[in-house]
Amino acid sequence: MADEELYGINKEHAHPRAIELIPEDFFWDCADELAPFGSDEGDMALAEFREWRKANPHTPVRECLKWVIESIGEINIETYNEDLLDRDAIKALMDDPAYDDSYYIFTVDASVIATGFGQLVDEGVIDVENKPIISIALERQIAWALLSESWSYAEQHIGYLNIMKRALEEV
Repeated sequence: MADEELYGINKEHAHPRAIELIPEDFFWDCADELAPFGSDEGDMALAEFREWRKANPHTPVRECLKWVIESIGEINIETYNEDLLDRDAIKALMDDPAYDDSYYIFTVDASVIATGFGQLVDEGVIDVENKPIISIALERQIAWALLSESWSYAEQHIGYLNIMKRALEEV
């Protein structure tokens, strides 16, 4: 299948290293909302990463992550750091009715995760310089899920995130 025809997550067209690192079915499920590419956010991030990569074949993927964080998160990439993992601060944001945590936490992090793991799926690698950024997204998603006490899918989501954390360490 030509690159321009490739859409969505498809294990049959994935890099063998990605399949080796994450053989679990959830990762490759385009319909599982908790999977990295199953949500609308993850699906869109993968498609946008692929379009970006076609237009920027020799540019470091960090530039794509920067674009994702700054355009979706409306924050500077330097602000997307470990300070975002403070659970008290996350809880305060979640409790603030004026703050849209489902967008500024879930959507931003899901987009970062899908972009970072999109590189793994298509190229078999995740650039070393991007691992800390992706790790922040994974860790913040875990904290957000744990703090979302009424969310019945939190345990399943955290399980998926932990598998991706393991893969991120191994890639």
